[in-house]
Amino acid sequence: MPAEHEPAALDLLVVGSGVAGLSAAVRAATSGGLRTGLVTKGDLDDATTRWAQGGVAAALGADPSAADSHLADTLAAGAGLCDPESVRVLVEEGPGRVEELMALGAVFDRDPKGRLELAREGGHSVPRVLHAGGAATGAEIERALTEAVVRTAVSIHTRTFLEELLVSDGVCVGALCVSADGRRHRIEARNVLLAAGGAGQLYSVTTNPRGATGDGVAAAMRAGALVADLEFIQFHPTALHHERSPRPLLTEALRGHGAVLRNDRGERFVDELLPRDVVSRAILTELSDGGSDSVFLDARGLESFGKRFPTIATVLESVGLDPSRDLLPVHPAAHHLCGGVLTDLDGASSLPGLWACGEVACTGVHGANRLASNSLLEGMVFAPRAVEAILSGRTGPRNTGAMTGTADSTPGGPVPRTGIDFSCAPAEAEPPGDGADPPPVLLAALQEAMTAGAGVMRSGDSLEEVARRLVVIESRLHALPAPRSQDRPAEAIERAELANLLLVARGVVAAATAREESRGTHWREDHPLTDPMQRHRAVIGCRTGVSTKPPHDPTGSSTDHD
Repeated sequence: MPAEHEPAALDLLVVGSGVAGLSAAVRAATSGGLRTGLVTKGDLDDATTRWAQGGVAAALGADPSAADSHLADTLAAGAGLCDPESVRVLVEEGPGRVEELMALGAVFDRDPKGRLELAREGGHSVPRVLHAGGAATGAEIERALTEAVVRTAVSIHTRTFLEELLVSDGVCVGALCVSADGRRHRIEARNVLLAAGGAGQLYSVTTNPRGATGDGVAAAMRAGALVADLEFIQFHPTALHHERSPRPLLTEALRGHGAVLRNDRGERFVDELLPRDVVSRAILTELSDGGSDSVFLDARGLESFGKRFPTIATVLESVGLDPSRDLLPVHPAAHHLCGGVLTDLDGASSLPGLWACGEVACTGVHGANRLASNSLLEGMVFAPRAVEAILSGRTGPRNTGAMTGTADSTPGGPVPRTGIDFSCAPAEAEPPGDGADPPPVLLAALQEAMTAGAGVMRSGDSLEEVARRLVVIESRLHALPAPRSQDRPAEAIERAELANLLLVARGVVAAATAREESRGTHWREDHPLTDPMQRHRAVIGCRTGVSTKPPHDPTGSSTDHD
């Protein structure tokens, strides 16, 4: 079906309606006066942000050392791969973004005296995490930003799927999208901001919604933008062990308030406030040694559970659990992609005209492991920076932040980059066999392979097996007869989502195979130690194969295209 054209080119097209996308759209339409459009494949308020129980980490208050403490905790969690410049931007600009959000109407929890309640979560040395409704922070942020976007002049396209980015003469000039009725839309824009993050559907067990299929990362890869740090996927250690999908989170704030982890013998086996990767591995090790299928979060000692955590209390009641009486079964679940589209400090990708922020981006903030509750803040900070850079007339990246590529590997300095040989081309089709497997069957096979061999713990052998299985799955997908999108649009989008997941999965496996060490969320059982010589950011560039620095990025110079 031929694509329909939008009537005129936009100044900015935002793809995604989570905290990053909505923050960008509000800033662009209100402060910048940019002609702005927003595309989201669900409803406007149906993004991964809405599912976020964790809060917003911010160094609020007058203490001048608060930002330094937040920076130190973030760098420690990132295991040597955070970009210090990016983290400094996050912790220093974060408090102002939180205040702006409250000015838009977001309501955070306060004590009886009206002071903001600050919780401590894993990896944080002090309480600095704001929550809303106990464990409904994402929903509250999404509500405030959605209402703000609706009040603006943003052109909103809901239930519209990003099929491909449009590239002309090495510049991103818009996007090809598909609406729920199967119609294709060619939306031309001077700038495209990707905020369609999340790829939790790579795994059988995830806290992410069904729509988290890596669409933004995959589209950027196919368009030729550099991506990085794909091997670092954070698993949340305390997802409720239940058949519900996505898995309900038992927020880290529970452990911050005193809940403890116990094995099936009632014994504590880990410091609950260690970073998430450490706690997740401890849980899986305990399960392997003990033969059980879950460990338990003991929240029986927490007072006023229903008042403090009403959202979680409702979920637990719906599955027949009483936190004042019952131990709560938990198991690690895929939660957050720490890498993504490589950007500079202002969200510019290596492809001029293409910007990225939020979970889809690799800003250098998270490094090898995201510090709890930094993700919402990342979207709130870097989305406005991208808009401000666009307003200044920039279209390309600068040699800043995670985009910095130097040979300086001193502790605390810029992280050097190394390239991975990779092709975005799909595997050659093979005969589907006796019967063609439908996309849901292929998706389940992909998730099973990734969970078994590229999950919390990996090895060279397990990754090799995953790579082999992905080739088979991808070839079977491409051997299926093509659906007519206008007749069965849902099936066409389902296949496109699966193709996106396969591309991102191959990137994850390639990066994890190349990193022969254990660092942060990447744990190689055959290489259990951290290797100082592998303190580098693994970069994938589909068009150029091995890529050690972004195109249009002369050493030490700006890459503005004014």
